[in-house]
Amino acid sequence: MNFIDLLKIEFKKVKRSKIVPLIFTAPLLVVISGVANLSSYFTPEYTNPWSAMFIQSALLYAYYLLPFSMIVVCVMIAGRETQNNGILKMLALPVSRYALSLAKFFVLAFYLFMEMVVFLIVFLISGVIAVRGAGITEALPLFYLVKWCAGLFLTMLPCIAVMWAITVMFDKTLLSLGLNLFLVIPGVLIASTPFWIVYPYCYSGYLVSCSLHDFTAEGSGTAFSVFPFLPCAIVVFILALLLAVRKFGKREI
Repeated sequence: MNFIDLLKIEFKKVKRSKIVPLIFTAPLLVVISGVANLSSYFTPEYTNPWSAMFIQSALLYAYYLLPFSMIVVCVMIAGRETQNNGILKMLALPVSRYALSLAKFFVLAFYLFMEMVVFLIVFLISGVIAVRGAGITEALPLFYLVKWCAGLFLTMLPCIAVMWAITVMFDKTLLSLGLNLFLVIPGVLIASTPFWIVYPYCYSGYLVSCSLHDFTAEGSGTAFSVFPFLPCAIVVFILALLLAVRKFGKREI
């Protein structure tokens, strides 16, 4: 069985789960509430409404709601194997447990991508309604929005790798769920310290905080520096993914 066939099987497993409604819920809640709260202050002379709406919506979303939703997705994907001893049946087949864990992570990354697409679409629809309602004629900055949403996706990859590793390591669902939730909570505090660079749970939130800095500090340049963030994030991602791959199914074997 090749890796593509394995991916198809994994997607079939989660096809009837409640993951799809979940990835719609968080973007809908945060975007609609954020845009609605801010749009009341718009006037026809208002400048940069799209940047203001994005920051208002994405700040809470990146620090908490997006990680929380991904934690639940991790648990739901892992739970498909624990039900009815499914993991034992899978390991009895001539399939590498390393490839199986990697396929599950690809499914997790796919749902992260889908949630970012939903966030972008919901934000665009809500933003257009808010801007037109306020009589603002500023053009839609599609490149700006796609760039930041892509940034959210990429900075979340090390985070979901760590989440998946924790989910794989602990056989008790409540334990892995609780530990991941506990690690998300202090993210906004750690993001304001020099230690943020080794704490993947705050990467996406830090990115949005940098967009807030760029929005308020005119002409001072971007606050987000690719180096040394990128090498550190790659190392965290690879180590977490390797740990998840090696630990998956080891207990059952």
